[in-house]
Amino acid sequence: MKKVFKGIEKKRESGEFWLDQLKRKRNEGPFLSSKRYTGFSESTKSVHAGQYNDPTTNALGTPIFQCSTFSLSEDKYQAISEGRGRDEFIYTRYGNPSQWSVQEKLSSLENAESSIVFSSGMAAISSTLLAILDKGSHVVSSRDIYGGTYNFLYEDLDRYGMSVSFASPTDIESIEAAIQENTAVLYFEALTNPLLKLIDIEEIVKLGAKYNLRVIIDNTFLTPYNCKPLDLGVDLVVNSATKYLNGHSDLIGGTVSGSRKLIDRIWPQLLKNGGSMDPHACFLLERSLKTFALRMRAHNANALDLANYLEHHPRIKKVYYPGLKSHKQHELAKTQLKGKNSGMISFEIEGGDEKAHALMEHLKLAIEATSLGGVESLISLPYNTSQASLTKKQQEKIGINEGLIRLSVGIEDIEDLIRDFKQAIEQIF
Repeated sequence: MKKVFKGIEKKRESGEFWLDQLKRKRNEGPFLSSKRYTGFSESTKSVHAGQYNDPTTNALGTPIFQCSTFSLSEDKYQAISEGRGRDEFIYTRYGNPSQWSVQEKLSSLENAESSIVFSSGMAAISSTLLAILDKGSHVVSSRDIYGGTYNFLYEDLDRYGMSVSFASPTDIESIEAAIQENTAVLYFEALTNPLLKLIDIEEIVKLGAKYNLRVIIDNTFLTPYNCKPLDLGVDLVVNSATKYLNGHSDLIGGTVSGSRKLIDRIWPQLLKNGGSMDPHACFLLERSLKTFALRMRAHNANALDLANYLEHHPRIKKVYYPGLKSHKQHELAKTQLKGKNSGMISFEIEGGDEKAHALMEHLKLAIEATSLGGVESLISLPYNTSQASLTKKQQEKIGINEGLIRLSVGIEDIEDLIRDFKQAIEQIF
């Protein structure tokens, strides 16, 4: 061991050791390739950024590095001693080439210095919050969030000596009123689940700056294709990669992106929680992201057309979609999303939950299932899926009314989707 650390001891003696002088510089990454494709558009980034082509075999495309550990060397021991373990391959829970590859693609798409992939969206959310918060810290969030996130904030933070308050995500004054002396984080979803309320990210960021708070945004419903929160001043952005980022309903994953400094702070929490993404899942995600921009264009276009159809149907009471002029925040959507909107629609049907269940039974293309963001259309009722953990009174308070349906619009031909909804609605009335 003395031989291994010989170089380190020399650095200590010469005064070059960064821990002694506090001169460490944080670089972007870590990454396998320095080709971030900065300045290129979304499809180009989706295809090329982060891809690792094997230099020995000249194989095109990132291979699956299905290994648990890596051989050690003096350089790696030195990196560990200097606190640079994240920049070396030591053990797959710490970092793996398959992880680095997809993380670099994500960083390119998010315009981030660094990213981490997790084994699930909840692993990303819980690890990020636990890393950023200290004992005694307070979070301001909203009940208009994913049920799993709500449960973590409401049920688990107290066990860590932390607390949470919930405010309306669209009322900046309400959010500011919820801020306490020990508040550390403002945590919101960019587009809420399931009522598709759009938060004013720039106003939230201003609040964060005013009170010196971290702003963390869950961007799962919008994705970096429709909105880049980091460009608007957000500190960290999280995503459930299970949804649009992967887009094929065949893996579970989560991501967090931001500055290298903050991501380095989250990385040790990932190690302790054990939620790192498996190399094969990384391969699937990196492969799927190559068509990310292409898929999102189809999701957005189909959703807008289908939302217009449903809004004009006499049996549909109300449609929630930011691309419609009837949406309360349509003007904000135009400036913040710049016409890209979303692939998600929520709507209320006449006849309440009974007719909503009947509609799903008669649809031939939209599949009754939880989750969202797949190439196939997925449909569900929020009251017994995503918001099932809320009481009936809590559901009503945030606007989950009888007959509310959430629809993740797939990339099927729009004519077929409209025809399917037309025949299903006709059968139940």
